[in-house]
Amino acid sequence: MNHLRFLYRNLAAGTRLALFLPVRPYDYRASPLDFTLLVAFNFMVWVVAAALRNGLDGDFDSTAMPIYLGGIPLVLVTAMAVAWIYRDAGRLLLIATALTASDAAFELIALVAPPLAAPAVLAWLWLVSVRAVVVCGGSRRPQVFKGALVVSAMLAAGYFAFPRTDVWVEPEEEPEAYPLADERVFHLQGQLIERALAAIAPGRSGVRELYFVGFAPDATEEVFLHELRFVRRQFDERFGAAGRSIALASSEDALEELPIATATNLSRALARVGERMNPDEDTLFLFLTSHGTRDHRLTAVQPPLDLAPLTPTALARMLQDSGIKWRVIVISACYSGGFIEPLRDDNTIVITASSAERASFGCEGGRDFTYFGEAYFRDALSRTRSFTGAFELAKSIVAEREAKENLESSMPQMWVGPAIAERLKDASDQPDKE
Repeated sequence: MNHLRFLYRNLAAGTRLALFLPVRPYDYRASPLDFTLLVAFNFMVWVVAAALRNGLDGDFDSTAMPIYLGGIPLVLVTAMAVAWIYRDAGRLLLIATALTASDAAFELIALVAPPLAAPAVLAWLWLVSVRAVVVCGGSRRPQVFKGALVVSAMLAAGYFAFPRTDVWVEPEEEPEAYPLADERVFHLQGQLIERALAAIAPGRSGVRELYFVGFAPDATEEVFLHELRFVRRQFDERFGAAGRSIALASSEDALEELPIATATNLSRALARVGERMNPDEDTLFLFLTSHGTRDHRLTAVQPPLDLAPLTPTALARMLQDSGIKWRVIVISACYSGGFIEPLRDDNTIVITASSAERASFGCEGGRDFTYFGEAYFRDALSRTRSFTGAFELAKSIVAEREAKENLESSMPQMWVGPAIAERLKDASDQPDKE
């Protein structure tokens, strides 16, 4: 019981020493057992402080113990050197106790005080350590200066040889579980793309037909999937593309429904459509919806895969290789105007949600459409079958909405090749009959 009381006295003296309050040599109790109890108590405080700092649901890190235990002989050697300087070997344990008794106070103060810069902490430790030497050995010169050099060497060795570490570490985060990492779902992807490609019907000779390819490659926002589903259904039901449509989407909600939207799958889809359609009679409607970047790429995200973004030149090459002649391409993405130049030709309409230098809006969670997708597909194409006429309507709707919400205009763009403009004029540029 006495030694527990002595432990309390040593801790109280160490706290006063650290806070620069009055303290005397006989305030400490120094014996091998008292020093051992003090070291053990400081170890417990170190563990508890680390647990409070890093979270109680963390883990004990046994690899930190050698660093802590390595400081004990360092303190004893320092105390031996100071005792030798003062020519009083009997003060060895007293000096060691004084150098150790403030450790708990430092740990607890660090929990409630704002973090200090490393130089400030080292300066504080140095002043307290020098004060311990003065309290235990006296203020005689040159002993004080020599003792200060010894504790300086101790702190330097402790700082560089025993780096600060926590014995209680934050729990390791569980790796995020991705549905696509499941073996069944992963292998299902090959079946989905094969089924989708096989389901594309061949064009009928002498009949102008519309083929639809939808591409939503970014799984970070479900709005792209929602928009793609609506547009595909709209073209299947209203524009007669049923049996001649394919949708590719990256989304955890559609992994067992649709093939994922990779550049490779898009290239395969376009190639298959090119094989099935009659090149001189049929038209492709290609719809792409995603985040767009300032360097004119469509982001492709489907964890845990590392997917390449879709660039305008890559898309132009896919279309060229597919042999598809007549094309209507709608791109709903920021900076999508940058796709127009690489895709434009006499047989192509390119419609984009924004200019090459502007962002578009509405690609956030909780929405079913982007601003442009809503205006073009839901609103404008419900009033006309004209792809170009729908653009003019959608452009006005988007501009009005952006002005109302004080947003910088996205400036939707359209390129119409002269050959396809003439081709679609009679067939598509008429309002629906009621």
